[in-house]
Amino acid sequence: MIIRKKFFKLIIFVSGYRLFSKRRVAVYRTLIFDNKGSIGILKFNRPDVLNALNKEMFLEIISVCREIREKDLVKIVILTGMGDRSFIAGTDINEMISLSSFEARKFAGLAFESINSIENLDIPTIAAINGFALGGGCELSMACDVRIASDKAKLGQPETNLGVIPGSGGTQRLTRLVGLSKAKWLIFSGEIINAKTALELGLVDFVVPHALLLDETMKLAVKISEKSKIALTLAKTAISKGFDVDLQTGLRFETECFAQCFQTYDQKEGMGAFMEKRKAVFNDK
Repeated sequence: MIIRKKFFKLIIFVSGYRLFSKRRVAVYRTLIFDNKGSIGILKFNRPDVLNALNKEMFLEIISVCREIREKDLVKIVILTGMGDRSFIAGTDINEMISLSSFEARKFAGLAFESINSIENLDIPTIAAINGFALGGGCELSMACDVRIASDKAKLGQPETNLGVIPGSGGTQRLTRLVGLSKAKWLIFSGEIINAKTALELGLVDFVVPHALLLDETMKLAVKISEKSKIALTLAKTAISKGFDVDLQTGLRFETECFAQCFQTYDQKEGMGAFMEKRKAVFNDK
């Protein structure tokens, strides 16, 4: 009888641990992840080197994105840098300076996988750019769905100053955001621009006072998190997939995503609430 009781308690403990652990992620050395309800906050945590990207951080970004996706942790993720000076100041040159061409290809492949893991999250992402977003940091911010910059932020792709070119999406995502000629100007010159110029170019979507950056970002995140997670996922999928195909193919894909909404509880709740003149309460089903 004693053995059975102990065994029963063990089952409860293990089950409870699993239930609890599903809402948490592993502890990382270069990242801090916290979730405030349905909003996740991912902080790049190498402030002593202005949060510069390195191999360990690339691997941990891949891992945390996998956990966010598999554990269904949150409805939206805010990405920002630890400290008061830098989002991500670039990729750690100490890890790149001695690479051979073969090694550089592998390193860039890891960076590609890491930044793509952010872009390929099926939930919205917001980059809260709290300072320097240079090189790989600018490239990572461009993989997010929305970019909000502090008025003290500095952005750019200064790789040509080092005798190389952007290797983590800069030549591709920057062109899609700001246009061909402006992307060429930024990359050829290695110019570092302020937040106001980045806003004018379309590299960021909003600029807010430095002290209010996280507050303003959180306001937007809360507003988005009140929506149906299914609708958010389908909207992001339709936009992202449709962007890479011709218009007619994209429109047909949008129609399919729209139709899928109608097999959900949230569609019934959203439209029912509208007809009843009340606020919808979605349960992501």
